[in-house]
Amino acid sequence: MRDFEITVEPIELYKILKFENMVNSGGEAKYVISQGQVVVNGEVETRKRKKIFSGDIIEFKEEKIRIKVK
Repeated sequence: MRDFEITVEPIELYKILKFENMVNSGGEAKYVISQGQVVVNGEVETRKRKKIFSGDIIEFKEEKIRIKVK
């Protein structure tokens, strides 16, 4: 698991996938979320604009990220 630091919370889920290069674009991020391929705090998340806060854990494919505020 790696940490992803944000300066302002909340941040939308699709933006994290894009900023961390887990997908190639924002459109791809929204697609994989809508298809149920992303897990937030142990539960499948299909809301593209789900607000993510410090302490949340995001899983996509074999990557796991913990969100932290700088």
